Amino acid sequence: MSRPNIILVISDQLRRQALGCYGDPNAVTPTLDGLAAAGTRFTQSSSTYPVCVPYRFSLMTGEYAHTRFIPAIEWRMSPAERTLADEFNEAGYSTALFGKWHLYGNFGHYPGHTVVKASRTPVPRPFQGRFQRFAGFDICNDPFDTYYTNEADPTLHKIDGFQTDGLFDLAIEHLSAHANEPTLTVLSVEPPHPIFTAPEKYAEKWRDREIVLRENVELGKDYRKRGPHGTDLIDDLRTYYAMIENLDDNMARLLAALREAGIADNTIVALTADHGELLGSHGLLSKQRPWEESIGVPLIVSGAGAAAQVVDDPTCTEDLFPTLLGLAGIVPRDPKPGADLSGLIHGTTPGPGRDGVLLEFVAELRPDIVFHDETWRGVRTRRYKYTVLGDAHGGKPWQFFDLQADPYEQHNLVDDPGSAQLVAEHHRLLRELLADSYDHYVLAPALGSPGLNEWNPEAKYQKRFG
Repeated sequence: MSRPNIILVISDQLRRQALGCYGDPNAVTPTLDGLAAAGTRFTQSSSTYPVCVPYRFSLMTGEYAHTRFIPAIEWRMSPAERTLADEFNEAGYSTALFGKWHLYGNFGHYPGHTVVKASRTPVPRPFQGRFQRFAGFDICNDPFDTYYTNEADPTLHKIDGFQTDGLFDLAIEHLSAHANEPTLTVLSVEPPHPIFTAPEKYAEKWRDREIVLRENVELGKDYRKRGPHGTDLIDDLRTYYAMIENLDDNMARLLAALREAGIADNTIVALTADHGELLGSHGLLSKQRPWEESIGVPLIVSGAGAAAQVVDDPTCTEDLFPTLLGLAGIVPRDPKPGADLSGLIHGTTPGPGRDGVLLEFVAELRPDIVFHDETWRGVRTRRYKYTVLGDAHGGKPWQFFDLQADPYEQHNLVDDPGSAQLVAEHHRLLRELLADSYDHYVLAPALGSPGLNEWNPEAKYQKRFG
């Protein structure tokens, strides 16, 4: 078999639980459900750092965001970083990215800019990660007002209509034109990220539709402070699902185009998201937090030898870089912290054999946003999730959930005497993950384990002066 084409579709703020194949009773996602049935569906895939910018850094470099102390937003990736495109370019692949980039650091807070202008600021060619074809933008957040630029040409091109439709058009055109060479295509759409809006065809289908709420959704709160989205939480949920149905229809168009171009059998199609969306779960909105609705993302890999299976091993963002390369038979030039899951996907090797994956929130520079004063770290195992929260004096035990017995995370067991041994074991595992990945996070002594990265003025003085 010739080298497979790789297509990675990233849907911004698409939580794992919002697809039919993951059990959502509201979702209308027959195409994605079919992809999942025909390929590998990961049931416990997590966004390591559930915010747009750090996720995209880890996807593009394979590195943990804490290695560069990346804040939640407004961070610019250096052109010196070796990217996913570099690896595929050197292996003889044609590389392309369509849509949201969000690694140029422009969100409209620079002198002379507004948020609206920021959505129309071209990403300069040196900051495009060396994708050969780049039709993208840094950030938009309005799917009916999307502009993109091509490679080094700063000319703005407006997508007529809805962003997801237009970006799939560009990707399909590119794939059809490059049917005779191996390609890596990253298709990054913002919907269902707010603002919540959908094409009228889909909005009408979902208008007044009854929604089955998750058991941890809190009604009766005023969610309208979120911004100009829906009239209330239920309205936002309806539009959220409408945007997901539109994504599903576009996936059907993509698969049809691959068949028409004669490359469907040799193309791997993967779908994931940069993070989830709380949408009322735990009485909260947006992402950032270690709840499953926030960190839990879909991961579906189908086609070109991907085995039809369901995988319960926890996975993380850092796994994507080596896995995408592994699916193409490429070994990363440099060692990476994530696991290459390509053998598992092809059914030739077992799972990664690790106890759990690291979760993190490194920094928030905006003083009015959650986790500005305190940040968190966590570990996700097959059954449990453990997190610590703290300021510069050190993270302390915060949450411990039995996800098998309590999938909606309504019973925090961190202080439960019957769970004390499990909590201590997970704290030790978290400490090991932090130390092994050279995380600078300060972990306070707890549960029989020493602290990590604590500042000891006396010890520092003795080390320097004897």
